[in-house]
Amino acid sequence: MPTTLLQSNLPGLELIHRGKVRDVYALPGNRLVIVATDRLSAFDVVLPDPIPGKGEMLTQISNFWFGKTEHLVPNHLLHTPLSDVLPAGTDLKLYEKRAVVTRRLKPVPVEAIARGYLIGSGWKDYQATGSLCGIKLPADLQQAQQLPEPIFTPSTKAAVGDHDENVSFDAVVSAVGADLAEQVREATLTIYRWAAAYATERGIILADTKFEFGTDEDGKLYIMDEMLTPDSTRYWPADQYRVGISPPSYDKQFVRDYLETQGWNKQAPGPRVPADVIAGTSAKYAEALQRLAGITLD
Repeated sequence: MPTTLLQSNLPGLELIHRGKVRDVYALPGNRLVIVATDRLSAFDVVLPDPIPGKGEMLTQISNFWFGKTEHLVPNHLLHTPLSDVLPAGTDLKLYEKRAVVTRRLKPVPVEAIARGYLIGSGWKDYQATGSLCGIKLPADLQQAQQLPEPIFTPSTKAAVGDHDENVSFDAVVSAVGADLAEQVREATLTIYRWAAAYATERGIILADTKFEFGTDEDGKLYIMDEMLTPDSTRYWPADQYRVGISPPSYDKQFVRDYLETQGWNKQAPGPRVPADVIAGTSAKYAEALQRLAGITLD
């Protein structure tokens, strides 16, 4: 059975951030230990029930994609064995598939989103304005329709409990400068195009995805946090894709669809999630991991 971890505990290491899913600890030498827990968030709220093994699956699929795309954009992984850095007495088995040692970078304060299809908040913005993040789109597009070309649609990076908001590229330039903004846009679209082609060969449509970037002390850009996981990416089985509907997906939509039936106001605390929805969500993540990376967790 996969391990279950709702909250990490690494005595002796400085906890510097506990996010919606990941716990981040400082290491000497400008390094971090990042632990992917089994916490589940939806609508920017952490739900009370974990998804067993989710953190392991997120870490394994991120590591797979980091390795596949390092020729395109450098990433934060250092490949230091966990056994070299975890405190004495830590259960290595609990952490070995869900934790990584990384560079400690300065985060770029923007969610870098690439969209190849019109869905989610992008579909809602398009219906209201005909545009998305200041980009004018063709008229009469339908829900889930493929865009003429992938677009970069950044959003603000919200704190836990707050909601991200779509912003224009000009807003990113204002926040981080023209040169870094262009680097982030180019890296985002380059990775998206490559990964979308890879997924297509495996019968999966990569509709959209969200990246996070950071810079080192020399200003070099790295992709960090997670990469192309079902938490950050909308994957659709190609054989079930239809224009005009929200296609079934390998992401958290399974949970979102349930929550939409609960009359919840999308503010903390979130409602309990029944066992069948937890099991269904876990199965979606596991199928994505197997189909994309060929990895099956026990």
